[in-house]
Order: sequence, then structure tokens, then C-alpha cells
Amino acid sequence: MTARKPEIAYDAVVLAGGRSARLDGTSKAGLVVDGTRLLDRALAASARARRAVVVGPPELADALPVPGPTSGYAGPTPGLTREDPPFGGPVAGLAAGLRALPDPGAPWVLLLAVDVPRAARAVTLLERAVSREPVDGAYLVRDRRAQWLVGLYRRAALDAALDGIETDGAPMKRLVGALRCAEVPDPAGWSDDIDTPADAARLGARVVGGEF
Repeated sequence: MTARKPEIAYDAVVLAGGRSARLDGTSKAGLVVDGTRLLDRALAASARARRAVVVGPPELADALPVPGPTSGYAGPTPGLTREDPPFGGPVAGLAAGLRALPDPGAPWVLLLAVDVPRAARAVTLLERAVSREPVDGAYLVRDRRAQWLVGLYRRAALDAALDGIETDGAPMKRLVGALRCAEVPDPAGWSDDIDTPADAARLGARVVGGEF
């Protein structure tokens, strides 16, 4: 009989508050890939989370899906928060998301950037990676480049690493560098993100009503 994989209980933080400077300020959350907005794709990837929070501007409030047969969304009802000051970067966004999660939180946190349209395919790999050995987390690695924003991290380890850090403008490398993490190879490019019009074209992303 095959041993059953331990269940990994986690909350989710979706980062959707960047400037999108290389996309002329176009909201990445509203880009559409294969008929689905990136915000909805990120939340669908987080569907097994106990709770989910989106870190982004107030105008996303009306865009958050409501679970049910009408929406087709089966995940937890997402909350919305913002880092202070805005545009403080991913570490500031993560810290804001953790503060917004109900207490007590799940022992693990799934961290996803909204601009990674195929991240859902990697979540099971991350769950398996953290269940195999006693680590603080796991994240994808694509072409030797760490993709920290497609990761699953132990909540207590994140809280400890964030303690004393000035989060505004802090690099993710500094935060994750304090953790013992498993690196999960990503040869299929599930962590490929959309930063430029060329990325958008390659991954099939479009603005509603138009194209790049």
C-alpha cells in the first residue's frame, strides 16, 4: 500500500500591488490568459488554502471572486489589504498579507505573485517538497533563477525572519536567505512571469478588449 502524503495546511497570500512599470502601468491582475484574469488564476491556484488574502490596490475589491457555482470559484473567500506605504515591494506585501490573515493562521503560507499565470501546476510540487524533509519552505527554480514568489513557506519561519526587518523595499533574497528551503526545479516554466509586453505576448496575456 502506498503511503499517503501528509496534508499540508496553508493560507495563501497573493501579491498584486506592483507598479507594472514595464507594462506602462497596466494592472497585471486584470490581464487575461486563456479567457481568465490573472487575479482569478492566482486565487484558483490557492483553492486548497484555508484562507486567502490579496495584497493590492483598493480597486481590486470589486474584482475579488465570490465562492459559488455562479463564479466557478471554489477557494476561500479572499480578503484584500495593502502594504503601507504602497509599492513597498514583495517583502512588504508579504508582511501586510500575513498581518491580514485571521489569527491563528495555518502552519504554512502559499506565496504567489499575480503575474505567474501557470503557477497552479506547481502547487502540488511545493506541497510534496515541504512534506519530504524538515524545511522552512520550498520555491521553484527556473534556469538557475530562484522564483521566491512561487513558494510555500512555514508561517513561524516567515514571522521570525520578518522580525526586525524594514520591509519597505527589502529584497526577497534577504528574507528567504534566512530560511532553510528546498529548491524545486521548474523545467516546464510554470513560474514564468509577465513583466514586459514580450512576456505577455509569449504567455498569451491580453488586456480585456485588446492586445499588447
